[in-house]
Amino acid sequence: MISEKQFKNELDLIIANAVREDVGDGDHSSLACIPSTAQGKAKLLVKDEGIIAGVDFAKQVFNYVDPSLRVEVLLEDGEPVKYGDVVFFVEGSSQNILKAERLVLNAMQRMSAIATKTQNYVSILDGTGTKILDTRKTTPGIRALEKWAVKIGGGENHRFALYDMIMLKDNHIDFAGGITKAIQKTKDYLKKTGKDLKIIVEARDLEEVVEILKSEGVYRILLDNFNFDDTREAVKRIGNICLTESSGGITKETIRKYAECGVNYISSGALTHSVYNMDLSLKAV
Repeated sequence: MISEKQFKNELDLIIANAVREDVGDGDHSSLACIPSTAQGKAKLLVKDEGIIAGVDFAKQVFNYVDPSLRVEVLLEDGEPVKYGDVVFFVEGSSQNILKAERLVLNAMQRMSAIATKTQNYVSILDGTGTKILDTRKTTPGIRALEKWAVKIGGGENHRFALYDMIMLKDNHIDFAGGITKAIQKTKDYLKKTGKDLKIIVEARDLEEVVEILKSEGVYRILLDNFNFDDTREAVKRIGNICLTESSGGITKETIRKYAECGVNYISSGALTHSVYNMDLSLKAV
């Protein structure tokens, strides 16, 4: 996984690029009708229900736009919210509050939707011992926010990107000439480069599970598009040799049944690519 420093750098890049994209050479709507000396106050109003996420990110955005803006937080990341709740107040330069408004709302609406969906999946898995993972199926440019939201919702992060974990999927295996060759080449590469990266290998059927188990050094086997019976059999054969992960076409309706097959993890791209934004507003008070 990436370090805290790397994650912070990702957030800094997201904020700087988003402000550049949205503000350009100035927020001319505000500049045209609001004096630069004007002071104001606004509240983050919830018009939905779920799990709030992005509060800490909003504070970072306000600080980037104007360090003198004051934020009073009433509800923290991860807390349940309902229609009419006020998450925070922000006070200071009216122009700068408006300059930050859209970025704060866009981020918090999406992060809250992801956290809410993740929390729902976590609750479905309660008592099984199986943990829910996100994937790299994220919105380009804001992956750090979406994976942060998964954590806020009680899920866990899979690899952040291509550089922090080895994941040998079907195309890698086919291009490399087979599972055993792909694993051996990977171990040779890691030894040559001195990199310490965990290895996950995808299996498309039970025969591939058996072949993967012949190689040492695999951290986790990903059971891709397995049915329930084959998942249970794969878990039995793998035992404690390495960790297991189910993925591929798993829905809200089937996720607990896969967990009950005994897998350690279930990964779901739907946590980040199929959500409806939470309805939030920033209103002057």
